[in-house]
Amino acid sequence: MFRANYITFAFAMKTSNVILKILMPLVLGGAILYWMYRGEDWQTIIHVATSEMDWAWMLLSFPFGILAQAFRGWRWRQTLEPVGEHPRTSVSIHSIFISYAVSLVIPRVGEFTRCAVLNRYDGVSFPKALGTVVIERAIDSLLVLGITAVVLLLEMSTFGTFFHKTGTSVHSILSRFSLTGYLVVAACAVAILILLHFLLRKLSIYNKVRTTLRGIWQGVISLKDVRNVPLFIAFTLAIWISYFLHYYLTFFCFDFTSHLGLGCALVTFIVGSIAVVVPTPNGAGPWHFAVKTMLILYGVADVQALYFVLIVHTVQTALVILLGIYAWLALNLTSRANGISRAEPQNTQSFSQ
Repeated sequence: MFRANYITFAFAMKTSNVILKILMPLVLGGAILYWMYRGEDWQTIIHVATSEMDWAWMLLSFPFGILAQAFRGWRWRQTLEPVGEHPRTSVSIHSIFISYAVSLVIPRVGEFTRCAVLNRYDGVSFPKALGTVVIERAIDSLLVLGITAVVLLLEMSTFGTFFHKTGTSVHSILSRFSLTGYLVVAACAVAILILLHFLLRKLSIYNKVRTTLRGIWQGVISLKDVRNVPLFIAFTLAIWISYFLHYYLTFFCFDFTSHLGLGCALVTFIVGSIAVVVPTPNGAGPWHFAVKTMLILYGVADVQALYFVLIVHTVQTALVILLGIYAWLALNLTSRANGISRAEPQNTQSFSQ
């Protein structure tokens, strides 16, 4: 009886966690969007989207949005080769399309989804694939930080105005911590890691976790064995250049943003890229607020900035959904048409358990 109650309780807790992971990002993003657009005339927004904007520029931006994800698929395949995994190029790219679409439902789960897609269709080791995703994200983060530093130097006055109007400053945040505070935080972090280590050793799943982590680590260190480092760098730059052009070309869709230069585009692009760190579907809410705020600092009217971020984000999100649907259909239809037997999942059991 006790065991049955325990299983029921554990299942209920697991279900609750899943529901929270889905609902909380939606609630957070929805609350921000409601706060930003409460009282707005939706008929006017629809009129701007259907009659006043130049859709030719929006359509012209689509290939760059597609290329950004395709370049990511090509680069990922390159990082998998050193760990002995050789997925098909088409499957690698389709897994990226699907991962972005899935992340619209549960933020960040797309990283696991694309590894699962490779495992299912090409038998790629899940832990190794996940390890390469970790290093990819680290490299992208470093690149974004580097671009941010350059943009800060070029557009320092604009960022100064932003910090002043929002009452935010790096100094005010750091000043709250003393040297003792930093030491305490560091000591607590070390203590937690040590505690987790000993707890894992006593759990029955320790060996499974260790095997999974070893596979992840192999993926992380695979970068040093990439055969063509210049090509890897080229793919990385192409990803972010494509992302930027996908965004920048939308400036020319509207009269009130078409005159803004590359400086404004870079600032709003970087601020938006940082804002999507907040776990909401495709950055909905935080991205709108951040980009809208920076557009206002460049002289765009408040209402016009609201129109821009809502229309651009909505259209680009629709593109992500369409690419995800296309990739899912392509993978399933191609497998059936060619009579390809799907590879049995490998090394995912230990991760899921």
